Amino acid sequence: MAIKLYLFLSLAIFTFSNADLGLLKLKLREIQMTVYFHDYSGGPNATVVEITGLTNGLLSFTKFGAIFCTDDPITEGFEESSTQIARAQGIYVTSALDGSNTHVLISIVFINNEYKGSTLEIQGTSAQFEQVREVAVVGGTGNFRLARGYATFETLSYDRASHYALIQCNITVLHY
Repeated sequence: MAIKLYLFLSLAIFTFSNADLGLLKLKLREIQMTVYFHDYSGGPNATVVEITGLTNGLLSFTKFGAIFCTDDPITEGFEESSTQIARAQGIYVTSALDGSNTHVLISIVFINNEYKGSTLEIQGTSAQFEQVREVAVVGGTGNFRLARGYATFETLSYDRASHYALIQCNITVLHY
């Protein structure tokens, strides 16, 4: 009986040791990037729409419980004509009674050659009235498997007449 237990434990240790060595072979990488969201909250080509309540054409970002769906183009430069590298697809929910916070669930879906098909998953509370808002990067796919990190959002400009906002997003992630 003792020999069988010894053989079993030896096999288990050998198996787990090899599994650990496999994990050690993965190289942890850090990537920092700055991208630009082009957010159109009105007009015929809107990339953000409210999916709850009556809006009469005007979005109410500070109304508690308001839910928005987004599919913003993301470019490598701040100009609208800059090369599009991704889409920001997901939802926002105004989650504070006073409208100060929005819960963000966004997938950055890369369409450029370098990261095509990869995603970064962003989630967290975004303080709407702050100049810079920070949320967590909670995962990713493709080139960003097992991603963890953070992203900051800063609205660089907003044109009330055209309902266009330019948002700078700085992303720092660790991934394998």
